Amino acid sequence: MKPIDDIKIHQRKLNQRYKELIEQAYNFRQTDSALSDISEYRAIKLLNKLNRLKYLSRESAQTSI
Repeated sequence: MKPIDDIKIHQRKLNQRYKELIEQAYNFRQTDSALSDISEYRAIKLLNKLNRLKYLSRESAQTSI
């Protein structure tokens, strides 16, 4: 597999986990605000990783052209 394919697969996994954490944070918002904040914090950290991977995949796509 190409490195770009590995990055895309990893992005999909992280994106799915990000969506789960955001949904979890939303669901906890009414019952347990501390758990909601923790889930939201983890989601934000994942979003940061996703943004870095997006930059890497864009950069490696440009070098392969």
